[in-house]
Amino acid sequence: MWDIFLSYSRRDADRVRPLHEALTAAGLKVFVDESAVAGFAGISDSIRRALADSRVLLAYYSSGYPERPACQWELTAAFLAGLSEGDPRRRVLVVNPEPGTGHIHPVELRDTRHGRAADLASDVIRHLRQVAGPMPLEAAPPRVHGTMPPVMGEFTGRLPELWRLHSALHAQEAPLVTGRTMARPVQLRGMPGIGKTRLAQEYALRFGAAFPGGVHWARTPAPHPPDSRHLGDGPCLYVVDDVPCGLTPRTVAELTAAHPSVRTLLLTRSRSYEGLGEHLDLGPLPQEAAAELVGDEELAHGVEGHPGALRLLGRAVRAGEDRAGLLARLYEPGRSLLDVLAGDDITAEYVRDVLTAPAEAREALRCAGARFPLPVAEDDVAAAFTAADGLPPAVARRRAAVGLAELTARGLLEPAPDGYRLHPVTDHAWRHHETDAARAETLRRTVLSILGAGGTTLGAAPELGVPVPGGRREVAPMAVSEAERMAAFDLQVELVSRIGVQQLPIDSGSLREALTSLHSLFAFTRDTLRRYSIGLQSSADAPDSVQSLADRLLNEVLRPFTTDWHPRLLNWEAQRRPDVSALDHERAWDQAPALRAALDDLRRPLQDLASALAAISGADFGLSATG
Repeated sequence: MWDIFLSYSRRDADRVRPLHEALTAAGLKVFVDESAVAGFAGISDSIRRALADSRVLLAYYSSGYPERPACQWELTAAFLAGLSEGDPRRRVLVVNPEPGTGHIHPVELRDTRHGRAADLASDVIRHLRQVAGPMPLEAAPPRVHGTMPPVMGEFTGRLPELWRLHSALHAQEAPLVTGRTMARPVQLRGMPGIGKTRLAQEYALRFGAAFPGGVHWARTPAPHPPDSRHLGDGPCLYVVDDVPCGLTPRTVAELTAAHPSVRTLLLTRSRSYEGLGEHLDLGPLPQEAAAELVGDEELAHGVEGHPGALRLLGRAVRAGEDRAGLLARLYEPGRSLLDVLAGDDITAEYVRDVLTAPAEAREALRCAGARFPLPVAEDDVAAAFTAADGLPPAVARRRAAVGLAELTARGLLEPAPDGYRLHPVTDHAWRHHETDAARAETLRRTVLSILGAGGTTLGAAPELGVPVPGGRREVAPMAVSEAERMAAFDLQVELVSRIGVQQLPIDSGSLREALTSLHSLFAFTRDTLRRYSIGLQSSADAPDSVQSLADRLLNEVLRPFTTDWHPRLLNWEAQRRPDVSALDHERAWDQAPALRAALDDLRRPLQDLASALAAISGADFGLSATG
């Protein structure tokens, strides 16, 4: 049996070595794992056996410790072992080499040890006198009251969120650190399908020992808080799933349990209940975890870390489906690929809240979809309303503000420094459940017309000559079929919205989104040519035909660019630490200026292609303004 299981990040090996030597010199048997646990797969059987044969885990909790998934798995197993015995600190000791404690989760472990290695060894020996036998890793399942939804999908890449959730529910356990003396309700918020219920399930199942009164699972609109029969057993967890948008503050407060022994967790898409307790916002999975879950990096990029979509696509990949084919089918018209894989209309559930929102929200979502993957700002939406409907700028701006606020409150748009961002899965779902296709097309062309004119100007927008069906010039400079005109028109309006044509602002915007935007042109171009029965081939007799322009776009302009830059950016993204945002990490890349310059150089050939397509379609969209 081992006295100590020493858990640490490989980055801290040199700093840990004196501690290891001091513990060994004090006569303690210390297990040190010299291997690395890959990805997010959890701890190996050999590590689990070593933990099960150890008395305590000693975590060298540096700022880099949470970045290593293996460390988090080890800590979780030991923490839960102590929790099953009544005190999680019984089996977990922490050495904190940092000046603060904010990086340590859960909060119960923030009473940390500092000092010389020899002094720490003495502290560990004193603690071990109170601990007999190895740690119990197998805990009894929690008592569940109510109906918990079936557990679906692998739990991957969410250990940091699991710890933050536990800390939020138990902030009162460390009052000197958190300033809390009483439990407060916790809201777990996020867009549809992002994994709120899955995270809450995993927490309830793993941390059931913290709630001897049981886990009480309920759903609105008729939840049933724990009653006196359960409260005598000790603290309990009360989960209210699917709290809808639009409730009054009083109604939301009534969903919570007032008893101090009850920890209330509300799962909601809404961001409008700020005044009630703590809130944790759940975002997409990190790229590494998303790629591991689905088994393909491009598919992970295509749905941008959305767990619900990743789970369906991953299941299809494991069943032998072609990965490239799945990616292409994400963009095809007709029934949604996600609905096909789920055997149900799950995309309707993803956008249900916009269907009950005011009309301004649906209009703003149409504008956001037309600009996707570019962000959308209030000025963009207001300019589209002004141009499409002839509204006075003040009225258009007010409608835009209302629509964007509603979408944000309902979790359908994510606030960002440069406006609001639409997640690709939300965009995908709404395209398949659009309630007014004609209105959507009008706003799409309006937004693209404004983009083609070089920006957003409320006063000038009505003069842009918004293209509508039947509004193209009747005489084209070359004899082409109506199918070719339509194909050229669709390719043209799609092309002028891309970041390659719309210059990426200096020191802002996302290079990843720029590459994703350009990459999506492959699927869109092929789909457009297929839709109008036009073959993708070069033609010496018609160098500026739709076929030859499409071939030039994909094989001469886009493919060399993405083949060169995508692997480089992907390699840099793989080096990002969890505590660094994706955008900050991207801006720290030494090749970022070169990629921005390359994107700027790409604008001219893309503009030339857009102009050539305009010569076929008869609609120029003011493309000369983009040069």
